[in-house]
Amino acid sequence: MAEPRDAAEAVDETELAIEGALRPASLGEFVGQPKVRGQLQLLLQAARIQERPADHILLAGPPGLGKTTLAMIVAHESERPLRLSSGPAIQHAGDLAALLSSLTPGEVLFIDEIHRMARSAEEMLYLAMEDFRIDIMVGKGAGATSIPLDLAPFTLVGATTRSGLLPNPLRDRFGFTGHLEYYGEDDLERVIARSSSVLGVSLPEDALSEIARRSRGTPRIANRLLRRVRDYALVHGAGGSATLGDVRAALDLYDVDGIGLDRLDRAVLDALVRRFGGGPVGLSTLAVAVGEEAETVESVVEPYLVRIGFLGRTPRGRIAMPEAYAHLGVAAPGGGALFDDL
Repeated sequence: MAEPRDAAEAVDETELAIEGALRPASLGEFVGQPKVRGQLQLLLQAARIQERPADHILLAGPPGLGKTTLAMIVAHESERPLRLSSGPAIQHAGDLAALLSSLTPGEVLFIDEIHRMARSAEEMLYLAMEDFRIDIMVGKGAGATSIPLDLAPFTLVGATTRSGLLPNPLRDRFGFTGHLEYYGEDDLERVIARSSSVLGVSLPEDALSEIARRSRGTPRIANRLLRRVRDYALVHGAGGSATLGDVRAALDLYDVDGIGLDRLDRAVLDALVRRFGGGPVGLSTLAVAVGEEAETVESVVEPYLVRIGFLGRTPRGRIAMPEAYAHLGVAAPGGGALFDDL
């Protein structure tokens, strides 16, 4: 009975190794974001010359653009250990105190979704980032006393998809803030080409371009679509190679259309255009119409639709833009009255 389990564990370890290999290990291997890469390179080289931990770093941008990967690269290029945590996991000041007090000198602490930390933990972090110490409260009421605890010098790398939610005192304590932008198709093709070599999939140029076009400017989505293309090629006997036809068939099977819209994206557009006459319609009403939570529609669907000009936000609600009508093959309302407020 042990042999199947051992085989499964070996497969899991192989898959984990492949997943890890998809992440670049250095700034030289990291594709895209040239401005942020150059700024990080300078910051890390200066810290190395002065033999000190690098300044605290805040990475801001939409999901899937490489914030976690960059944090790993910071630790790798600094030759320091990396500690991973997340904002939702730090809901009390004691959680943060336990994390900070266990850091070794020079360690890199990565906190994902840092804007979701508890307020009491944020206030403790101010002092830790600035003076490398925290104050531990012992006792309650009038008898409570504060005991200072010195911390080992460390580098905090915070990642956030909503930098506007960070309080100014916390944002100001970061020595460097990098804003990550969506990728162009050329950079995405380079990402996919590198990942395809790691996954052992051979793709012609037109197939690379097709995946890049449907990846919504996001490397994480590009790698996910590439895996589905690999699966399709394996199942349909293409082995380690996939043609443009294989790419289109695989992505059509998974409801990813020619510009990267998935089932939920199209459901939102269809409801907005066909059920509500193009809007304006409130977010909660639109979410109910497609059977999703309002937060999902707002945070997952809307950013991309707004970015490509398919959806507009007005004081009266969401409206469909002319490009959305064209994509759905529906005649836009005449006169442009819906778009006068934009």
